[in-house]
Amino acid sequence: MSITLPTLEWLMAWREPLLRTGQIILIVLLAWLVQRIFTRGITRLGNRYPQLPAELLMPLRGLLRWLILGSAFMLVLERLGVSAQVLWTALTGFAAVAAIAFFAIWSVLSNMFCALLIFAMGPFRIGDCVEVLESADKHGVRGRVMAINLFYTTLEDLSGDAPGAWVQIPNSLFFQKAVRRWRNGQLPPERTHEI
Repeated sequence: MSITLPTLEWLMAWREPLLRTGQIILIVLLAWLVQRIFTRGITRLGNRYPQLPAELLMPLRGLLRWLILGSAFMLVLERLGVSAQVLWTALTGFAAVAAIAFFAIWSVLSNMFCALLIFAMGPFRIGDCVEVLESADKHGVRGRVMAINLFYTTLEDLSGDAPGAWVQIPNSLFFQKAVRRWRNGQLPPERTHEI
């Protein structure tokens, strides 16, 4: 069986589009595969280390997914003929806007970073009693840690002002002020009469 001239012309005419289509499909499949591998790895990491909170793992999964998909999108655009200079110009413009937005939401990012430090370093845990001191001679907010999320640590108020009320303290405050901690969840006997 020999290839006829019209078939050969057809193959030559469609060779480049078919090659690009194959490359794009390969890029998409590889991006999907890499994303699945990273997602499974993060899930296994969470299963292996149960002390890592889901509030940390879920954003990490999302960040990696968007980085992989964004990289695949840039590669697909490059294969479709968009010049590298245009891609880099768009990317640096986006990075500049992201940097400005980063400074605009610094306090939110600061609380999120401090939450990661709380989870990683463990200065206190759920159930511990803590007191955030205003100064060495003034008492601050005192309470039992009920929950820790990416923005706030929730305390059950033990200061006497509103017993039983819950107070949400920004996570960054725990790294700006002095903090007293009682691990067993109970205040020392000499302090319990103040509650």
